[in-house]
Amino acid sequence: MNDDTRTALTAQLKSEIQNNADLTTLNDEQLRILAENALEEKIKWAGANNPEAYSELSAMNFREKHFVVSAVYEAIRGLGVLGTIINDPEITEVMINGYKDIFIEKAGRLSELNEHFESRRELEIIINKFVSQAGRQVNESEPIVDTRLEDGSRVNVVMPPVALNGPIVTIRRFPKEAMTVQKLIDYGSITPEVAEILKLLVECKYNVFVSGGTGSGKTTFLNALSNFIPGDERVITIEDSAELQIKNIRNLVRLETKNAGPDGKGAITIRDLIKSALRMRPERIVVGEVRGAEALDMLQAMNTGHDGSLSTGHANSTYDMLSRLETMVLQGADGLPLEAIRQQIASAIDIIIHLSRLRDKSRKTVEIVEVLNYDTEKRRIIINPLYEFRENEQSSKSKVAGLLTRTENEMRNVDKLRNAGVDRII
Repeated sequence: MNDDTRTALTAQLKSEIQNNADLTTLNDEQLRILAENALEEKIKWAGANNPEAYSELSAMNFREKHFVVSAVYEAIRGLGVLGTIINDPEITEVMINGYKDIFIEKAGRLSELNEHFESRRELEIIINKFVSQAGRQVNESEPIVDTRLEDGSRVNVVMPPVALNGPIVTIRRFPKEAMTVQKLIDYGSITPEVAEILKLLVECKYNVFVSGGTGSGKTTFLNALSNFIPGDERVITIEDSAELQIKNIRNLVRLETKNAGPDGKGAITIRDLIKSALRMRPERIVVGEVRGAEALDMLQAMNTGHDGSLSTGHANSTYDMLSRLETMVLQGADGLPLEAIRQQIASAIDIIIHLSRLRDKSRKTVEIVEVLNYDTEKRRIIINPLYEFRENEQSSKSKVAGLLTRTENEMRNVDKLRNAGVDRII
């Protein structure tokens, strides 16, 4: 059954149920049963009156029938078309540009759906439904809201008058199973050799920063790295939206930011949480992403006895990440000399892992560098590339082939390895 037929069938069943049943007296299970019966009646009716329609309807398998019933249920009581979309575990991103245009990301590729909401009003009702469930509100005076769905999916809503083409909803979904390093190896993001090196660096408490552009897989990679942390340590995670799934740490504290209330008060930022975390006797701090002034607090934490801390940031290259960190620190300490900031960065961060989304939409680790020191003469931070992604001759426009390859540069910051009793040369 194609998407157009399924959408039309869902709309017909929804209309029939709403016209013939008192929905206020039905619980969720009764409504689902009613939708199942309505579908079976529709198939029987087609068998007696419309042979062409019956041929297509009777060919539906159990999964297709379940999908239609769920779509009818969601259209009546749930999140409409959106509810049907988020029931698909393969969809990682949903982008709603007004009620008529819906785009999804599946397997790293964007596509437009044929389904759409019946009206702008229906979309607004659904938005207010999940926003209010989170204790928030969205209106003309507060047109931008960040919240979450019940399954943990991160949601950003932008409403008119800010959004000119109607309500805009962007949903980032997360896998139910935590990302592991083995999965990264299976996906071709890293090699088994690199995985062993990263495991060693995390265990020996190197401060690691993961950089990359939007959608490059920074949080996913950070989650995999976090599971290298020894299970007997006290770890505090700090995030805008709780996404990390660390399974092997018993002494784990998870902190999440809080947006301001309707009165504009009560906001709790990542910077607030980092300052508070330092009073909780952490052995490591894992910050989901630094975007602004909190970079200064993160660097200071790394420099004051919290070795082995991990974080991520948006950047197009490792050098760009260092430059962006300078800018972010300046937001939190206006007037601090640039030389002092660079010395702080060079002293705090040991390793930068840079990820990229390549032209074939695959996510790869393209560079691993160590941060050495600040060169006072050249007035820049010196880095030492350890691994680089190198394409091979089999690469094409649609498929990138290559390998994360060791450079000829020796690793120079080996003190933490030696302090941990590791004689191995990386």
